[in-house]
This record gives sequence, structure tokens and C-alpha cells, in this order.
Amino acid sequence: MSKPYDRLDFSRARTVPLAGRASKIAEEALAAPEAYDPSLAAIEKLIPSVLAGGDIKRVADAWASAVRSGRSVILGMGTYLIKVGLSRLVIDLLERGFIHAIAANGAVAIHELEMAIHGQTSEEVADGLAGGTFGMAEEMGRAYWEAVALADREKYGLGQALGRYVVETKAAHRHLSVFAAAYERGVPVTVHVAVGADVAHMHPAGDGAALGLATFRDFQVLAHSVKGLHDGGMYLNAGSAVMLPEVFLKAINISRNIDGTPQRIVTVNLDMIRHYRPHQNVVQRPTSPDGRGYEIVGHHEILFPLLYTMVRSRLG
Repeated sequence: MSKPYDRLDFSRARTVPLAGRASKIAEEALAAPEAYDPSLAAIEKLIPSVLAGGDIKRVADAWASAVRSGRSVILGMGTYLIKVGLSRLVIDLLERGFIHAIAANGAVAIHELEMAIHGQTSEEVADGLAGGTFGMAEEMGRAYWEAVALADREKYGLGQALGRYVVETKAAHRHLSVFAAAYERGVPVTVHVAVGADVAHMHPAGDGAALGLATFRDFQVLAHSVKGLHDGGMYLNAGSAVMLPEVFLKAINISRNIDGTPQRIVTVNLDMIRHYRPHQNVVQRPTSPDGRGYEIVGHHEILFPLLYTMVRSRLG
């Protein structure tokens, strides 16, 4: 019988203070919801209603229709929504009741915690990689694994635990946290983790078993949440090319397997380039044969504020 393979002992890992690390995004760079003015809706008149111009208007119509009819709008959130300064817009949509659940990939949790604790996020990878300090911010890693421990104690998913952690620890910049805003309003947030893909997994306090169970619970939460898409709800995938499209497709399938819903859904993929998985697993497969899928290509920092403005103009 062979012995287990050799493993690196992460308890020997060195961490660095978050305050001493340069970050590329800070609060002053974030898009501000208070900059919205109803007169901004006039910009829509400049967009021709052809090709993507027509699609983004139909997406805004579908979003508004879902809200008015009591159907769910679920945001599939890649990390770029935070890294390009859009978190306050997402929070505002949550507070207005225009988003009813959020699914995030694992990296979102890292940037969420850094913004909540430090008010800044997004390090320059190359600066730390040569010496092994990339991703090793002490405060973020400690907070992440304390939230995982909270999930283990309370039988939460990771998203709920992270939101509660930010709120209950009174993180200095918690007003910038999407997860905290959702937790305070009872809006489900799910975090879908690939072990080893996120910088927190290198930290010495890691507990892979607890993390795996927390993210599995979140898959179950998402599979329950997608039922609210039935008959006109909308799923918007923004900036996740692999993880969330795969998870969303399975959540749709298991929900249909158990409850027969959702059907007749609207899906949207926003990203800077076209990818196979979002096209197939968000836009095409889940909407067949009776739904509608849209794919709009462009930079998040331009497309999402434009869509935000269009939705606000429709819903007041």
C-alpha cells in the first residue's frame, strides 16, 4: 500500500499587511449611484435599435418587466464588476429591489473582503509573485477563513457567511460591500469556489473541508433561487467566462429535475469577448425552447453603467 503523496505545509506561509500593499482600485474610483439623473435616459435615443443597440434595450425592458411582475433578476457576478469600480451600482440596484439574488465566483469574495476591510483592492500580481507575497494579505486571509468557520458553525453557504461577517465585524468600509448589503436585506448571495483558484486558499488558516461544504450549500441555494426565474425572470452573467456559466447550467437542470421549473427565462451575457461556455450555458441551452438569450460584447465599465441607467429610467 502506497503512502499519501507529499504535500506543501501551508501553515508555514508568510503573510503581509494589506495596508502596505498597493491597490489599483479605491473608493474614489467607484461609479456613484447619486450621479444618476433622470435626464440621462435621453442617451438611449442616441443608440440605434439595431443589433446590440436593440438588444440592450430589450434587456433593459426584460429586467424592468421581471421586477414589475414579481419575477427574479439574478446577477451572475464576475470579479471585474468590483475591479472596474461598479460595486456601488450593484449595491444601489439591490437596495432598490431590482436584484433578487447574486451568484459570484470565488475571486469576488477576495475583492469584496479587501474593499470592506481596507477600502481598496486589486493588487499588481507581478509585483508580489517573484517573492511569493502575491495574494498573501494578512487581513483578507484571516477574514476569509473566519467567514468559512462561521459558515461551518451556522450551516450557511459561503456567501451568507461573508455578508454576515462583514456586517457583524463592522468592517471599516462595509458600505462598499455587495455581500453586506445583500445580507442586510435578506438577498441570497452564493459563492462558487474552485479550490486552489483563489488567493485565500494559500493562507495558513485554510480548512478545505469546511470551504467545500460551504460552497456546496451555495450551489443548493442557487438551485433554489433559479426557480424565481420562471416565466419571465432574468439571469445576467457579467464577467465570468467559465465558473458561473457551468454552475448556472447545472442549477437550472437540477431545479427542473426536481420541480420542473424554471421555464421561459431570459438570459444575458455581458463580457469583453465572446466565450464558448457563456454562449452555450447561459445564452443558448437554458433558454431553449421557450426563452430568450442575449449576448452583448463590451467593456463592463461602459456597458453596466449604461444598462443601470436604462433600468433606472424604466423603473423610476
